[in-house]
Amino acid sequence: MVKIISSYERVSLEVIKNFETEYNVNLPERYKGFLLNWNGGYPQPSLFKISDEKGVSVLDHFYGVGDDESDLSDYIDIYEYRLPTGFVPIANDPGGNVICLGTNESYYDNIYFWDHENEQDDNEDMSNMYFLANNIDEFLGNLYEDEVN
Repeated sequence: MVKIISSYERVSLEVIKNFETEYNVNLPERYKGFLLNWNGGYPQPSLFKISDEKGVSVLDHFYGVGDDESDLSDYIDIYEYRLPTGFVPIANDPGGNVICLGTNESYYDNIYFWDHENEQDDNEDMSNMYFLANNIDEFLGNLYEDEVN
């Protein structure tokens, strides 16, 4: 079971709804639940598989709403013209790659890995996006610890 440590100050549903209005985004209910419970933070365990080709990465931390240090709105602004339309950055790995949440109909609730080293000039190109999970709960359930022999 995943633990989130050093989570940020708790937020209310009203704060989340204001965030959605400000950014014109409809966050999935499961992700709203994640924000209400933890509002970002550092997961333990933290390893996740990207793909057979790309291998494994480490989730550094989830962004929170209204947090000075890792505010979700700051990351939305940073990646606005870099991520495909309909994706919200929700976390990152230590290499500068981003874990994204789908918010449009085609990818709604899905979690993707965005590989910044293969960033495309056309931000609608999905060739550097890798499907990770159907939703935030599944993604959290897929995190694991490194097996030491």
